[in-house]
Amino acid sequence: MSIQKIARLAGVSVATVSRVLNNSDSVKDKNRQKVLEAIKQSNYQPNLLARQLRTSRSSMILVLVSDISNPFCADVVKGIEEQAEKNGYRILLCNSGSSIERSRSSLQLLAGKMVDGIITMDAFSKLPELT
Repeated sequence: MSIQKIARLAGVSVATVSRVLNNSDSVKDKNRQKVLEAIKQSNYQPNLLARQLRTSRSSMILVLVSDISNPFCADVVKGIEEQAEKNGYRILLCNSGSSIERSRSSLQLLAGKMVDGIITMDAFSKLPELT
């Protein structure tokens, strides 16, 4: 289901649907309710990739660890995920296995703007790509 179909179903403009999805205050309550009802009826899911392209943000943080089986790492990752979610982020966990090539490959996600930031507990935290 597209934003255009939601607009037709609700009997409002695409711009109004967009404003509702972005929590804009400039939408009349009556129109907001129409849009929300159309979203609910159609089980609409926003296209996260399209939103990422428009905002240049992924709301994802790369967490790079060298050994996820280490209980200390697992506990730290749980804490990172909890705090990330409280702040509107999700984490992408990459376990390098202490491989410099896997670490570099994961870092390409940052260079390619697939993630907004990185937290590393990897042995290769001094890679030139991180400076």
